[in-house]
Amino acid sequence: MNRLIRLVNFNLDDQKYALFLSAVIRIIRVVEITSLPKAPEIVLGVINMHGLIIPVFDIRKRFRLPPRDMQLDDQMIVGYTSKRTVALLVDSVSDVIETSEEKIIASESILPGLAYVEGVVKTEEGMILIHDLEQFLSLQEEKALHEAMEELNRNERKD
Repeated sequence: MNRLIRLVNFNLDDQKYALFLSAVIRIIRVVEITSLPKAPEIVLGVINMHGLIIPVFDIRKRFRLPPRDMQLDDQMIVGYTSKRTVALLVDSVSDVIETSEEKIIASESILPGLAYVEGVVKTEEGMILIHDLEQFLSLQEEKALHEAMEELNRNERKD
């Protein structure tokens, strides 16, 4: 049986990317980001969403795109991994599409070792890289983020 997959499409510059809808909690307008000392370079900082402190990832760095100042019309995709809730800073979220599971080309068949990308789907507008939130951070980055978040929590308890 051919299963339908729902994807949230987002843009960084002129490139289209997607996340599995099942990993997305909500999409919000950009908000002020508080720096997080000792976090990996890929982490811009943290936001407070309804009392939950969420790390914000700069996926431009991960995909080696040129840096860009945050714009008022940027958006954040709040999603979750097995370890924590996270937010991705993106230029814009365009839509949600449905595609059949068999239309997704595994990243390994395109370029073995292509980290952070689950697969690719072709649409009328072109290719969309499907991002895997679970694989976004390396083990070192995950450890550094965990320690930075723990330190933030300890400091908040002191205040």
